[in-house]
Amino acid sequence: MNTERARQFWVQSPGHGEIVAANLPLRQEGEVLVRTLYSGISRGTETLVYRGEVPDSQHDVMRAPFQVGDFSGPLKYGYSSVGEVLEGPASLVGQTVFCLYPHQDLYCVPAESVTPLPTAVPPSRAVLAANVETALNAVWDSQAGPGDRIVVIGAGVVGLLVAWLCNSLPGADVLLVDVDPTRAAVAAALGVPFADHVSEAGDADLVFHASGQPAGLRTALAAAGREATILEVSWYGTKAVSLPLGEAFHSRRLTLKSSQVGAIPSHRTPRWSHARRMSVALSLLEDARLDALIRDESDFEDLPDVMDRLSRATGGALCHLIRYPSQP
Repeated sequence: MNTERARQFWVQSPGHGEIVAANLPLRQEGEVLVRTLYSGISRGTETLVYRGEVPDSQHDVMRAPFQVGDFSGPLKYGYSSVGEVLEGPASLVGQTVFCLYPHQDLYCVPAESVTPLPTAVPPSRAVLAANVETALNAVWDSQAGPGDRIVVIGAGVVGLLVAWLCNSLPGADVLLVDVDPTRAAVAAALGVPFADHVSEAGDADLVFHASGQPAGLRTALAAAGREATILEVSWYGTKAVSLPLGEAFHSRRLTLKSSQVGAIPSHRTPRWSHARRMSVALSLLEDARLDALIRDESDFEDLPDVMDRLSRATGGALCHLIRYPSQP
């Protein structure tokens, strides 16, 4: 039994977040008590949630696994938590685990909701697990294959991960495109070819769009070859998107397809569970080059200011790591 106090980050109203303290419910049979070491801010989705830009029609779909409260607040939201198991089944006590939990320093969840980290994955890098899941699901949705000419528009965390995964396909010709030339160094760290524009339009077999900007999606349409697929990975919230569908969209017989991490593609559901996908995502994080995706760090106490700043930033940030005190 425990009567701990937990500090939690809440979006009290659009554009306003606070850290609040509350009694932690007593741990139940089959649950684990986790002390958080790090959490990660998912820049795209979390800043949309923070600004109150989740459409009414998507309130149920966009709920995080352990979300408390409703859009647009007050609510506790997030899904990239790494911590140490303090209490629970003997097989888990003392292990470092990943959980799809909001920003909070201490919490109880069912034991099956945590995934132990591979020994080669440091806790700080493991906050990328949810992003790797998203990228992995996108590659599955696209059915990318060996030898494909692949263009990825948008070098945020998910775009970089998609390009990194596709670059491992035998014979694939992968190009990552972003208007921010500073992303070239991150792409180089991952071994992915980079350009700040698409030089040859209309020749890609497959285009991923992950910039989060309508202009990026228009570029993705232009980069696609005849009967190619454009896989939309970005999520716009309440933002309307205008596309030039009166140009080559029809004559090239293009397919615009969405990808969303909440559902595993139907051709994999007979064999794949979310738990299996998460285990694979964590194993992929054994690649130390992925540390290049974590650019900034802050203390948990500074999270309200950090979230406010990120929500107002115009440039696409990479992963922002949140550090928690060493004691619960």
